[in-house]
Amino acid sequence: MSMGILLTIAHRLAILAYIVFALFPLYWLLKVSVTPNDLLYSEGVRMWPSHATLEHYRYVIENSAFPIFFRNSLIVAGSTALAVTLISSLSGYALSRFVFRGKYAVVALMLITQMFPLVMLVAPIFKMLSPLGLTNSLTGLIIVYTAFNVPFATFLMQSFFDGIPRDLEDAAMIDGASRFTAFRQIILPLTLPGIAATLGFVFTAAWSELLFALMLISGNDSATFPVGLLTFVSKFSVDFGQMMAAGVMALVPACLFFLLIQRYLVQGLTAGAVKG
Repeated sequence: MSMGILLTIAHRLAILAYIVFALFPLYWLLKVSVTPNDLLYSEGVRMWPSHATLEHYRYVIENSAFPIFFRNSLIVAGSTALAVTLISSLSGYALSRFVFRGKYAVVALMLITQMFPLVMLVAPIFKMLSPLGLTNSLTGLIIVYTAFNVPFATFLMQSFFDGIPRDLEDAAMIDGASRFTAFRQIILPLTLPGIAATLGFVFTAAWSELLFALMLISGNDSATFPVGLLTFVSKFSVDFGQMMAAGVMALVPACLFFLLIQRYLVQGLTAGAVKG
């Protein structure tokens, strides 16, 4: 057997091992979610329970506040992703196409915002939002998530705009189109992979964020699902089955979202990694 074949086999095995390593926690999440409480500890470590049940899912849907947490997360993550993508598309285009006074100062300030640990910003942000009545509010959470995601998303979108020749816009404007028309009809369609990558990144970040959701939200009516998962942890016990069932259901929107944008996502992430 030649060295090339051995290297190919080793490469495939390494990829398979990585896939198993990455997916095993999700498999275990599913396994625990269908395991009855009386078998969680009595059967020890098994790859699949001797008896599976959907009781944990039924309880989470019918007897817990998880549907409220689920709805709140959809509102927050979806609104944040749309707002950040809109703002970053415009600001990324401006940084890519225009030279203006203070441009590099703006870029430096945006980079500085990414340098601070989020935990040290919780108290100041709470102090700012409290007088405005935006604590314990989905609106306040959307504003915070948008503010923290816009800088990175702007640089991501700028990298896509940098990869599009300026001649396309110049030709459109020579034909009578305004800059905004050229941007909307020519540039934006070409940056769909970048928009998909930005949407996916921001949606995932907002969907799974815990720190600000925990510190700024105090009631179940406005809690998101990462905070809601903590309700399955009591002082003396943890309802693992119900927590895992809620976790499995919380994966569904993110998976569906990525299925919808996967046509553009790989192109966008690849292009964003090599341009700019």
